[in-house]
Amino acid sequence: MNFHQAKAQLFIPDGTPEADALPRTTHMGIGAHQDDLEFMAYHGILACYDNADKWFTGVTCTNGAGSSRTGDFADFTDEQMQEVRREEQNRAATLGQYAAQFQLDHPSSVVKNPRETVLVDELTAIMTACAPEVIYTHNPADKHPTHLGVTAATIKALRSLPAGLRPQQFLGCEVWRDLDWLDDADKVGMDVSARPELAAELNGMFVSQIAGGKRYDLAVEGRRRANATFFDSHSVDDVTHLAFAIDLTPLLTDLTLDPAAFILSHVDKFRANVQSAFGGFFA
Repeated sequence: MNFHQAKAQLFIPDGTPEADALPRTTHMGIGAHQDDLEFMAYHGILACYDNADKWFTGVTCTNGAGSSRTGDFADFTDEQMQEVRREEQNRAATLGQYAAQFQLDHPSSVVKNPRETVLVDELTAIMTACAPEVIYTHNPADKHPTHLGVTAATIKALRSLPAGLRPQQFLGCEVWRDLDWLDDADKVGMDVSARPELAAELNGMFVSQIAGGKRYDLAVEGRRRANATFFDSHSVDDVTHLAFAIDLTPLLTDLTLDPAAFILSHVDKFRANVQSAFGGFFA
């Protein structure tokens, strides 16, 4: 693979040659920062873990330079923090038995710039080489601008591919905004109850972020448990941990569909549901 950034890298945990490692990919996560994959795409990691027929490949788009830092990392420069975060992501890839882990090392400013095409080009090349069946990325209602830049680049890259190379399923996942506001019929509920010890290890792998004052590991665990309990008020919990996603596959089957209009249609449905359920009390 040819990369735009000098420090971008492809890490293959089990040492399989690139020509063999990438095509075995069945599930792919495309995230903005080191740790996003483990938080939002654990469903794919879990599906592939200890499974010789399914393989998860991770793509991390930014260099992680802007992360908060306190404690042991308080005096780290941006360069030092980037190296720590790269190492943490590669260790997570090893623990999770990924087929491969891409770290594209872009500054957030590149990812957030809609006029930049380099990330779209790189993602197009990666998807062509890997041809995953399922792709997980950030949802289009996420509130983090870098996450939204990754989502937009992913959509553009996928739409540029021939139909036969597009995934069978394309999912937008929770990180910096959950998806419990979606209509229940539109939620993709992903059971992530299995292997809780693996989930905890993956979430806790990113010590530089946890030490920076953000207990992402506990927050992700709490969200998954809350989703499982609060999903249905009239039934006993069937699962202990549930992650929500929105199905973005229609954006790949209908290229005339405007991505912003697509997510806003779900926002409008939420507004209509609130109006119907609560507004009648004051009619």
